[in-house]
Amino acid sequence: MADAPWITIIGLGEDGPQGLSLASHAMLEQAEVVMGPKRHLDLLPDLKADRVEWPVPFSDGIEILRGFKDRQVVVLASGDPFWFGAGTVIAREFNENEWRALPAPSTFAHAASRMGWAIENTLCIGLHAAPLPQLRPHLSPVLRAIILLRDGDAVKALGDYLTEQGFGPSAMTIMEAVGGPRERTIQTTAETLTETFSHPVCVAIEASGTGSALPKSSGLPDDFFMSDGVMTKRPMRALTLSALAPRAGERLWDIGGGSGSVAIEWLLSHQTCTAITIEPREDRRALIRNNANALGVDRLEIVNGTVPNALAGLASPDALFIGGGLTKMLLEKLEVVVAPGTRMVANAVTLEAEALLATWQARKGGDLMRFEMSQAATLGSKRGWKTAYPVVQWSGVL
Repeated sequence: MADAPWITIIGLGEDGPQGLSLASHAMLEQAEVVMGPKRHLDLLPDLKADRVEWPVPFSDGIEILRGFKDRQVVVLASGDPFWFGAGTVIAREFNENEWRALPAPSTFAHAASRMGWAIENTLCIGLHAAPLPQLRPHLSPVLRAIILLRDGDAVKALGDYLTEQGFGPSAMTIMEAVGGPRERTIQTTAETLTETFSHPVCVAIEASGTGSALPKSSGLPDDFFMSDGVMTKRPMRALTLSALAPRAGERLWDIGGGSGSVAIEWLLSHQTCTAITIEPREDRRALIRNNANALGVDRLEIVNGTVPNALAGLASPDALFIGGGLTKMLLEKLEVVVAPGTRMVANAVTLEAEALLATWQARKGGDLMRFEMSQAATLGSKRGWKTAYPVVQWSGVL
């Protein structure tokens, strides 16, 4: 028979115990230890439990919590502990029979009620422990979002970021301590924001402006990426992503990262997708990191190394793309280390690489295609077609 949970995660609003359920009140009365941020502990009445302030950074509190294993512990979290809250971390670090959770209305619920917005049509995102560019994939003139921020200074940083991205006219409703007696609301725009704010704080945004929204189709315009000229260009990138066919939760190996454009678009296809890009040049790894951060996919894993040696120890892919470094040795290595059923796409420009793919297709099947693209360009006083190098692409399943 499983042991009874010794950790109870209680969602606490800014109104303190007043809004708690009877079950939450009962657990607080029975607790031997109460852990939480100082602002939450200060909201509690006198209790028999020992009070322990959760440290910063949050991860440091996990070992402190483990030390209370023989006692009944209540952990205080904001609102719903499993919506950008502490509950997710605790559930990951402890067995399921060690904890239980009693949620309260989330900050998102309080803020949406103030705004009169349907939550199902509103982006709800926590940026209190994440960089502001994670908002970039969502920015568009029709966006409505409720954003959790780490502190009052982050409100101004958010306004500056929106303005830099061309969304300065966006309406911002800033809510301090929403749902509690200290609640304060200020309405302004991103470009005119001058007030100062204090934690806890959330912001409701109605976006507007002339900023560019990221297209949802494959093949972002090239000017979204910084590049030294080595990049899978937009038309070929669209064809490559179509062949790779990203699906939710899948992992990509991007061999020969360049500017990282293929791996970044893979990540943009769904928030649960992951990607590993392998790039031997330091300057290009820096480009990849800058591009990933700017487009809100800082979860891209960048590996320093050359193939095939750099493949050792990497988490297995669901799909892989060879954009550079195609050799017979690499193909032979992939046959050994990659699981059957993995999708693969390889692009070749040189005659030698084309020959490798032709031989590979003869052995492995799959699709072998040759793309020739031309773009209108100035030719004297008139215009003509400027032809790019043809690209040969193999796509198939290993």
